Amino acid sequence: MTAASLTALTILGVAMVLFVRGTWRHDVVAFGALMAAVCVGVVDADRALRGFGHPAVFTVAAVLVISRALQISGALDGIAERLARLEQRPGLQLAALTGLATGLSTVMNNVGALALVMPLAMETSARSGRPPSRVLLPIAFGAILGGLGTLIGTPPNLVVSLYRAERLGEGFAMFEYLPLGLPIALAGGAFLLGAAPRLLAGRDREGRPTAVAFEVEKYVTELRVAHGSRLIGQTLAELADPAERDLEVLGLVRSEVPLFQSIFHLPLRPGDVLVLRAHSRTFERLARIPGLEHVPTTTDADAEPAASAETGVVEVVVPVGSRMEGRTPRSLRLHTRMGINILAIGRRGRPFADRLGDVVLRAGDVLLLQGDREKIAETSQTYGCLPLAERDLRMTKPRHRHLPALLFLAAIALTATHALPVHIAFGLAVVGLVVSQSFTIRQLYETIDWSVIVLLAAMIPLGEALETTGATAAIAGWLAGSGGGAGAIPALALLLATTALLTNFVNNAATAVVMAPIGFELATELHWDPDPFLMAVTVGASCAFVTPIGHQNSVLIMGPGGYSFGDFARVGLPLTLVVFAVAIPAIALLWPPTR
Repeated sequence: MTAASLTALTILGVAMVLFVRGTWRHDVVAFGALMAAVCVGVVDADRALRGFGHPAVFTVAAVLVISRALQISGALDGIAERLARLEQRPGLQLAALTGLATGLSTVMNNVGALALVMPLAMETSARSGRPPSRVLLPIAFGAILGGLGTLIGTPPNLVVSLYRAERLGEGFAMFEYLPLGLPIALAGGAFLLGAAPRLLAGRDREGRPTAVAFEVEKYVTELRVAHGSRLIGQTLAELADPAERDLEVLGLVRSEVPLFQSIFHLPLRPGDVLVLRAHSRTFERLARIPGLEHVPTTTDADAEPAASAETGVVEVVVPVGSRMEGRTPRSLRLHTRMGINILAIGRRGRPFADRLGDVVLRAGDVLLLQGDREKIAETSQTYGCLPLAERDLRMTKPRHRHLPALLFLAAIALTATHALPVHIAFGLAVVGLVVSQSFTIRQLYETIDWSVIVLLAAMIPLGEALETTGATAAIAGWLAGSGGGAGAIPALALLLATTALLTNFVNNAATAVVMAPIGFELATELHWDPDPFLMAVTVGASCAFVTPIGHQNSVLIMGPGGYSFGDFARVGLPLTLVVFAVAIPAIALLWPPTR
């Protein structure tokens, strides 16, 4: 192994560690690694930004836009309404919801498919008295499995296909993945419907409410003791109700000084702020106690919303890439801009160390928003949040309800018939959305998850550097020595397992960028046809089931579903084994390894 290849692997290794640690965003890590590679001469400066013009990057952006257009058009609401009628048959309803998410994700972004189905799943769970944890994880994993079915189902499919086109002159066709993806989705879906609810059943005995909508985790909120309140002079110990198990007093803020110890015997004073953690039901009861008032997260004097018949409280979740991610409620100033208050924040894990207005929001946080319902819908769209209920919170009123679906189908047809390359066909669909005013320019740019775009664009030159320096060939040689001696099937299994392990800690698109050249070189090393090895990489890159950090879908459901890290391993590990059991023989049958 040369010095250049060792340098490239070192930069990639450091990037992988930083990906796993999560200290910085994955796009920042990837771009920093690219700049480091340029500085040490591993990547040529003239080719460093080539990734931003790569067809895979452009196609991912276009699919994100079209998926969002489908989501807000309302074209799929009829299907959702029919599924809502199955609430008396929970098993059938879960199968229908999971099937819908799986089917949608074959032709649209995985996260977009989940975003369409998740509000309906939450609402039906509340009506039927089932905990959301029984429903959300099968739906999220089903959406990931569905992405294996077509070229545009998930970014790794596009990355691997376009890599094949660079090396062999032609990529995989639109539906060439379907014979492999369909049996995997069916087997995985059967596991999710049959075994996953049982694997998650024990967690429902942990005291989580099951019959009230969205009481899936505790919110942190702040209530102020008003002047003239009857609570003045009483202590927290006197106010505490031993039967109130859902309420935790985290601290008390007096004269802007947070107090977190020895507070239960302090007499309350006017202006004291109680920092509480409670389920939404308990929070609503506390808010009605005379003498306690909500503390706005903004410093505006007029922060309290005006009374209105349309005023309501809606829960939304912060997805990966949201404009709220990394910002504080105070800096957002939602009341000034939109007339919306953030009443409370829900997050898995340890309580917040800061005042509510200074909490840095993360992906997966659940916010309790109060204000005019139309403004909440507009806020959700502007900041990229997803409502957990009330599908009537339409983000826009589209001029042409079915046009996005028609443009999408046209792009698929043009790609499937090889009339146009995939990036051109979907680019034309985006142009059609804008020209028809089904989608504004502002919506277009706000819809694209730029962190994914930058990640892909930065990783592509790094992947090329691994090839040009010989690092890819060295890794392929090690894999060939480890499993290739026993034949092509063990080598495929080893490659798939390596890719699956990596994708549980690194973004799936980045995993595909790194592993596709390794799979190709492994096939070359063993003198086998590369297609089965590239397919193994494709499948492995979508096996992000074991950890909650491997895929955006997992991050999105962790808060609303009240999941722990172990819940994903409990379901994800056997699901991964199911995928392996189907994928290896299916790949060998569909793309027989030949010399």
